[in-house]
Amino acid sequence: MQSGILEQLRPTVHRVIAPNPGVMTGPGTNSYLLGRRRITLLDPGPPMVEHVEALEAALRQIGGELTQIVVTHTHPDHSPAAAMLAERYDVPLLGRAIADDGHQDTSFSPHIELQHEHDIDVDGERLIAVHTPGHVDNHFCFLHEPSGLLFTGDHIMEGSTVVIIPPAGDMADYIASLERMLEYPLQALAPGHGRLIDEPRAEIEALIKHRLGREHKVRQTLESQQRPQALDGLVVHAYDDVDPALHPIAQLSLWAHLLKLQKDGEAIERDGLWQRV
Repeated sequence: MQSGILEQLRPTVHRVIAPNPGVMTGPGTNSYLLGRRRITLLDPGPPMVEHVEALEAALRQIGGELTQIVVTHTHPDHSPAAAMLAERYDVPLLGRAIADDGHQDTSFSPHIELQHEHDIDVDGERLIAVHTPGHVDNHFCFLHEPSGLLFTGDHIMEGSTVVIIPPAGDMADYIASLERMLEYPLQALAPGHGRLIDEPRAEIEALIKHRLGREHKVRQTLESQQRPQALDGLVVHAYDDVDPALHPIAQLSLWAHLLKLQKDGEAIERDGLWQRV
């Protein structure tokens, strides 16, 4: 996958990848352009001059006019370019804002605040906003009805599991949102990072199984400890199948699992130390 290149994925769906590869972003953030003449830009990405110029070149190449910008969520690799492009092209922003937890794009202010199953007109085609909290509370996926593509933002990424960062991230919500996705007629998943996923139901079911399996391992880890443990002590056991270099990141999802177990009455925390109830 190469950044800055316009790729056609479906007759009215194109992709441009931002030049921001990394551990958390994979090959880079995917920005999608939907429509033929009246273009909707989905997840404009980071405010990198090179990427913004690539998006503008893509509009010229498609031969369409930008009419609206939609964002899946307000993490800094997905939405910050929205404000500058909305002002430059005088188009509305669609999405949902959230209180800043230190990880949000505070420049994002939607003209239209999305609700679950909000219908969005994309050049005469239907785009359905599906509220999918979990990775963060203001996260939406978008079902492009004609193609059956579900744009998943950071709820599902190709080749990697998603990090859930409390308090804005919630593991119980994340799993429930995965289950909600199965209610829709899906042909493929178009993630915020990585390639299209052509077996959407199998992918979603595998992710649910993986998360519940990890929850079981966290539960077993708590049961095996003779005294209450901090996150850095628990992660070594609960994520012993993960590269130790990634444990600081895994610790965030571990925290989310523990908070879910706490809500379920299976774990308790005192002064940063966790134990099984």
